[in-house]
Amino acid sequence: MKQFLFLSIAFVSTIAAGAQDLKTFRIYRPDEDAREGIRKAVVTAKKENKHVLVQIGGNWCIWCARFYQFTKTDPVADSIIKSAYVVYHLNYSKENKNLPVLADYSYPQRFGFPVFLVLDKEGKLLHTQNSGYLEEGKGYSKDKVADFLSNWTPDALDPQKYKE
Repeated sequence: MKQFLFLSIAFVSTIAAGAQDLKTFRIYRPDEDAREGIRKAVVTAKKENKHVLVQIGGNWCIWCARFYQFTKTDPVADSIIKSAYVVYHLNYSKENKNLPVLADYSYPQRFGFPVFLVLDKEGKLLHTQNSGYLEEGKGYSKDKVADFLSNWTPDALDPQKYKE
């Protein structure tokens, strides 16, 4: 009986913590035209010589909220994103799954949410990242996120860096 009570309290606490995290999280816009949003991000990336980081998920997704918060509060991740990426949040929810857009990128939702796309400044898909590989405990690994972000910057993919 004590074990059941403990498990029940732990379960309710976990749900409550997740609900608290999602209370004010509203970065995804189900009514937005995702193709147009990506197009605008690509135009900006081209002007700024950056890549586009597309975070796919929804306002319902606790791990999406955690990643967003992590990248705003971790100085290394924040710095890499600001210097090398234009970020676009592509909605996936019951209101709008954006399935035709996701089909264009080889169905990244197969990895769960959030899932990340890295597009070059022309809009070409360079990489799809399963966010599960970036997790650590109930959050994200500073080292894994920094490695992911660093390894897909325009500078990291510059062929001149690899000439002998």
